Amino acid sequence: MSEKTFYKGFTLLDGTGKPPVEDAGMLVEGKTIKKVGKAVEFEVSEDTKVVDLTGKTVMPGMINSHIHITMEPVGNPFALITTESLAKTALRGVKNLKKQLYSGVTYFRDVGGPDGVDIDLRNAVNEGIIEGPEFLVSGKVLTMTGGHGWPIGRECDGVDEMRKGAREQLKAGADLLKIMATGGVMTPGVEPGSPQLTFEEMKVAVEEAHKAGKKTATHAQGTTGIKNAVLAGIDSVEHGIFLDDEVIELMVKKGTYLVPTLVAPYFIVENGVEAGIPEYAVEKSKRVMDSHFKSFQKAREAGVKIAMGTDAGTPFNLHDKTAYELKLMADAGMTPMETIVSSTKTAAELLGIDENYGTLEEGKTADFLVLKENPLNNLDTLFNIESIYKLGKLVK
Repeated sequence: MSEKTFYKGFTLLDGTGKPPVEDAGMLVEGKTIKKVGKAVEFEVSEDTKVVDLTGKTVMPGMINSHIHITMEPVGNPFALITTESLAKTALRGVKNLKKQLYSGVTYFRDVGGPDGVDIDLRNAVNEGIIEGPEFLVSGKVLTMTGGHGWPIGRECDGVDEMRKGAREQLKAGADLLKIMATGGVMTPGVEPGSPQLTFEEMKVAVEEAHKAGKKTATHAQGTTGIKNAVLAGIDSVEHGIFLDDEVIELMVKKGTYLVPTLVAPYFIVENGVEAGIPEYAVEKSKRVMDSHFKSFQKAREAGVKIAMGTDAGTPFNLHDKTAYELKLMADAGMTPMETIVSSTKTAAELLGIDENYGTLEEGKTADFLVLKENPLNNLDTLFNIESIYKLGKLVK
């Protein structure tokens, strides 16, 4: 029989966006939430362990929709990952998984790694070989020849090659496909705003993913590339730096999610060339930062579904500092509650795992955080989490 634990006396933020519940209780059996609500409504049997969390706040574990678990957040992550052995890349991934979990991320989506290392790491977590959050993987990113991310991607030119590239990633075990609609900051010689893969190329990749019951995400920074991807049926736009009113309206109409990753260019600009970041990356980040924030604000006001993601693994975008993204989203106009929902319920819906994860409700998985303060009053409390539970078990 599974162990039963009753947690009592805390303030509950269930992730749905409903107002907090004071003096709450939650009964967990094994890895499943059996009941959650006001503590006085519970009758607890003698064989149930009781944990008193009076004065604490409990919320779901954070779900990060955009991570590169195999990338090290040094000045030039691409230079490192393309010159070291796959074994060393895998070892870095093991270390980064622990960092993510111990900082409150209990589930995430990896959107691009080299040669199947991400897939092996996912399987190793699921098999209990290594410790880390559960996660979804995209395998190699699909990009045009010389396109953004090509050093760790599958280069595809034309509709037939793209179809084959998509099928290769699905065959290898990818949970989703990552498609490069535009240039980006970290690849030398490409312009963040310029379109890369065509509408026709992206459409077949989306077709192949959706046929297999899988989702798609696109690295998309420039307006034309974003529009092409949204029209092609993409499930989420990553970054979305140059959004205009037409694209935003399309995203609302089609239910396309935005994963803003506001911290990615922010940390590049904050640390600069002197920290070892290539000059081209710093210059490009400086050019896009203002538009990035404005696009995020316009999308939020228009009602685009926004899921939290950090792009951890890019320069100085650390694997244990997810809470910075929530703080930047709040700085850009979200309420603290909106940042929490974006990092739990909405992210779970984007990942397609909301049946079991993302909110603290009856029948769902017991992935939760115990916080010293209420994050609605102080988001900084997420940098110093008291304890983290994954699948009903205390991990930190």
